[in-house]
Amino acid sequence: MRLHDFILSNREHILAEWETFARTCAPASGTMDTRTLRDHASEMLTVIAADLVSPQDRGQQSAKSKGDAPATESILVTAAGEHGAGRAESGFTIGQMVAEYRALRASVLRLWTREQGELKAADIDDLTRFNEAIDQSLAESISEFNQNVEYAKEMFLAILGHDLRTPLGAIYTSAKFMLETDEMEEPHRTLTARIASSATRSAHMVGDLLDFTRSRLGGGIPLSRTEVSLGRVVRDVIDEIRAAYPGCAIQVDTRGEERGEWDPARISQALTNLIGNAVEYSSSGTTVTVEIHGEDEQVALRVHNRGSVIPPDQLDGIFNPMKARPGSRKAAPHGPSGNLGLGLYIAERIVHAHGGRIEVESSETRGTTFTVYLPRRGKPTTGA
Repeated sequence: MRLHDFILSNREHILAEWETFARTCAPASGTMDTRTLRDHASEMLTVIAADLVSPQDRGQQSAKSKGDAPATESILVTAAGEHGAGRAESGFTIGQMVAEYRALRASVLRLWTREQGELKAADIDDLTRFNEAIDQSLAESISEFNQNVEYAKEMFLAILGHDLRTPLGAIYTSAKFMLETDEMEEPHRTLTARIASSATRSAHMVGDLLDFTRSRLGGGIPLSRTEVSLGRVVRDVIDEIRAAYPGCAIQVDTRGEERGEWDPARISQALTNLIGNAVEYSSSGTTVTVEIHGEDEQVALRVHNRGSVIPPDQLDGIFNPMKARPGSRKAAPHGPSGNLGLGLYIAERIVHAHGGRIEVESSETRGTTFTVYLPRRGKPTTGA
């Protein structure tokens, strides 16, 4: 019996073995019934059987063996993808889901070869195409599984960040009120001021977290454009950084027209991250420079510091918050707490939303420079 006929004729036996194995995938399988344990296995078997007798050239064969078959080739992608998403929602690990496919492959081949006895040339072809179909199905399931898990993580972060704003706001407001009464003595006043400062920093971190999840979930960074002087925004940001870290030295140089249509709050947020990083990683006794150069259609802003250099292997993808960064770049003792990663990602997304871009270069001889190019006007770009 050819393999496709065997799969259809012995569907229930194969599904029973699938269910038996799936039930061992604890703890997720503990409360699942037969229907959810079998999930989309029956549909996948139908498609695999049909695939075994469908025409196929060498290019299609190669693509399927690598899990790269076109999405329109069959409903196998849909069934396998839904299976992967369902397993993620049910709490399976990706290792358990892969093991399901390994068990399915072994079960079908064991039952079929036992019935066939000696394999013929046509059986070898069936065996090859069956493995290709399983590989394609597994690739689609893994893809949907990973997307489901990533989406769930980002939704969790978004909800967590949103819910944290209320208690942080209450902490800050209460501490601020206690300070304004001017009735506290030391050390209580210093401790209360520290509470207010920490609440403010935490609120900023939560804001970055919400922006991160919003951009990752496809919402982009929302903007409210207005006519504004970039030089004024820069000076306000620097005043805040100097107030928080009085030991830092920052110099501003401007040339040309500084005005444009930007979101001042968002630009301030991006520059706080960029200039804050420059302060954090600059050597003691050196000066951070911020240059604003107004051009015809855009304004270029450069933030330069001398000190800890960004290693070459970290420059590629430096705005990707998911990229692991070895601890080879050390912050200066006088700098603020590190935000390299998420802060740079948010800064890049804000600039991107304005239709601009950020470039970075770093070397021992020239120091580190982040250059922001902002078009004076134009439609915001909120996509990825």
